[in-house]
Amino acid sequence: MANSDRKFRELILFVAQESENDENCGATKLNKILFYADFEAYRKLGQPISGQKYQKLERGPAPKGAVPVISEMEKAGLCKWEDREYFGLPLKKLIPRRDSDLSVFAPEELDIARAVINELWDLNAAEVSDLSHDFVGWQAASLGEEIPYETAFVGKPRPLTPDELAWAHEVIQDYLDERKTA
Repeated sequence: MANSDRKFRELILFVAQESENDENCGATKLNKILFYADFEAYRKLGQPISGQKYQKLERGPAPKGAVPVISEMEKAGLCKWEDREYFGLPLKKLIPRRDSDLSVFAPEELDIARAVINELWDLNAAEVSDLSHDFVGWQAASLGEEIPYETAFVGKPRPLTPDELAWAHEVIQDYLDERKTA
């Protein structure tokens, strides 16, 4: 397994562990915590924690590699999905079966991940999804498109105009086209 996949796996376990007592932390909220931790690390440290690529989905940003990596983790006995209820609604919660290996993280990375978990603690899946829709990178991307880490530096003091959204979409497309040819 590649080092970035290993770090991503350990970050997933870390977030699942730290969020074990958060009754409203299911799959959607897990994805948003991973997203915010990586993008905040990029903004503060110049590089993301896991290095995963994130894509725009209807319910907000999500790591492209989450499904296959978590599936591998389940097969290896590192975690399991548990079906629960949250105020009468179904919730899919990731349960870690071992502690995360913290040695793969810098202390600053753990601080950022913990801060994101704490900041989002009181939010449910719908609220954390709504919050993620305010992120400029998510707004500018099309469904299924990659959200560049560089968008972590773009603030949102007001709603974007249609022209600004179109421009941002062009910039993202140029970025993606350049990555394909690199």
